[in-house]
Amino acid sequence: MILSLVYPLAFGTWEIIAIVAVIILLFGGRKIPELMQGIGKGVKSFKKGMNEVEKEMNEITSDIDSSAKSPDKIEKKNEYSK
Repeated sequence: MILSLVYPLAFGTWEIIAIVAVIILLFGGRKIPELMQGIGKGVKSFKKGMNEVEKEMNEITSDIDSSAKSPDKIEKKNEYSK
């Protein structure tokens, strides 16, 4: 009872069995491996994208840190020149 209040989407054993049974009925036994393979590829692609974003963020942070340590390397732009 308390678990269902804290985690409203927490599934018990029978709920999971029912969901698996419905998936097997809808997709059939032959399509499930293809479906799981597609989900796996999607997760892999998502993780790769997240790693790329994290890498870019680290590069930007290191560039900002190096610029802050040596301000003489910062390009000075004149707003009034055309």
